[in-house]
Amino acid sequence: MNEPLQSIRYSADALFLMIGAVMIFSMHAGFAFLEAGSVRTKNQVNALVKIFTDWSVSTIAYFLIGFPIAYGISFWANAGSLMNMINGSSAEGAHGFDLLHCFFLTTFAACIPAIISGGIAERARFWPQVIAGGLFTGFAYPFFESFIWGRMGIFQNWIKGFSGVPFHDFAGSVVVHSMGGWLALPAIIILGQRIGRWVNGKSIGIPASNIPYLSLGSWILAIGWFGFNVMSAQRFEGISGLVAVNSLFAMVGGVLFAIVFSKNDPGFAHNGALAGLIAICAGSDIVHPFGAFFIGGIGAIIFIYGYRFETEKLKIDDVLGVWPLHGVAGSWGGIAAGIFGARALGGVGGVSILAQCTGTFAAIGYAAVVGSVVYLALKYTVGIRLSRDEELRGSDLSIHRVSAYPEQELGTSSPVIPESQSAIHGHAHGRSLVVPGTVTE
Repeated sequence: MNEPLQSIRYSADALFLMIGAVMIFSMHAGFAFLEAGSVRTKNQVNALVKIFTDWSVSTIAYFLIGFPIAYGISFWANAGSLMNMINGSSAEGAHGFDLLHCFFLTTFAACIPAIISGGIAERARFWPQVIAGGLFTGFAYPFFESFIWGRMGIFQNWIKGFSGVPFHDFAGSVVVHSMGGWLALPAIIILGQRIGRWVNGKSIGIPASNIPYLSLGSWILAIGWFGFNVMSAQRFEGISGLVAVNSLFAMVGGVLFAIVFSKNDPGFAHNGALAGLIAICAGSDIVHPFGAFFIGGIGAIIFIYGYRFETEKLKIDDVLGVWPLHGVAGSWGGIAAGIFGARALGGVGGVSILAQCTGTFAAIGYAAVVGSVVYLALKYTVGIRLSRDEELRGSDLSIHRVSAYPEQELGTSSPVIPESQSAIHGHAHGRSLVVPGTVTE
């Protein structure tokens, strides 16, 4: 390729990655508002600050440690050299491709603490969770990423050796979402239930503070998700209309199945869209749009019934349902790529259900072990849970010394909210995602 055309190609690839990175970065606002709308008003500020802080720490951890682990490329060079780096080598006119590639993949890595944040909301200490997020984005996540997408091909070669094809995860149903959900599960269990969530063994619904915020979070995530999926091609020439339409159909399937199976519940409807988008990531480049619709729809069903089982049967206090939403629906997405990606079901082919199950369950085992080790270590060293008084007061006042609605605090003698008002306040019906039980006053 002659030099002018090569320069144009580098420019197009750099722009492609930049647009994708910014679109996925915007998804973190979606994570923040989804959590802020789902928690009580006394924990809204914490949700917003926590996501932004996790993003900032993740950026540094992934730039310095995670990206070099996953791809063998570091940025200890002068700025002029960085501008001409592509795949770790020097290329005139590369427009900082490796820097933009790192920025793009940072947005994936930073999803891990953002996912965990929703599960441990309202009772987790601030800095220990920031530390955990840094460990995950700097070490745990990129290590597994390197086996699937990066430089350590031994795992993929092993899968290919007995199944005929490698594990396929185009945009991260398993590598990102299942990983995040299964890392969150040990944290949620180790932290324990919120005060007042169960009383004498009876489930007490804690209502969401703001359904419009929750809805806004879902919409922001859904829009940014097209950068998450389509831009996973990572090269301008790899852009795919199939990926875009499959993402759309999976989201729509998630919404419609959630509306029907939850009987019009708004929390499930908006999270159903996300369940569909999570599930389609892995196979978005190889399945038919009709297959994508059912992958998304089944993902929503998994979330609805998985959340109810998790909270009402297992009594696991997963505030936003991140384990069934990201962990289980993400795992379904990895397996579904091996089913709906087959030519017999209209897919492109070149996938194996055996390979998909192997990669998916490897991620589950890895995340569950790593999450347990990290959170148990933090629990028995610095501690990970707010004190009883801090939790009753709310993390906004306890951690950030300001409430989401400070004018409401003016004129009060004490910022401490009585337990009877803060822990079990409000009325709710039994089927809601955000209000899973019945409250009595």
